[in-house]
Amino acid sequence: MTLMTTPTPAPDQSPLAAAIEQYDARTLITNGTQAQIRLDDQIYTLRITRAGKLILTK
Repeated sequence: MTLMTTPTPAPDQSPLAAAIEQYDARTLITNGTQAQIRLDDQIYTLRITRAGKLILTK
């Protein structure tokens, strides 16, 4: 998985907003339109719709 670097904050952004990690969804979903994400013992499915929207389901 490749992480995107956090950009320098724009003048209208607070430094806290710039500290939030960002991930490119298309990097997470490399083969097709779905990826599974694990949080502790739960598995979630991240899906890109035909309209280019993201859906996260349990």
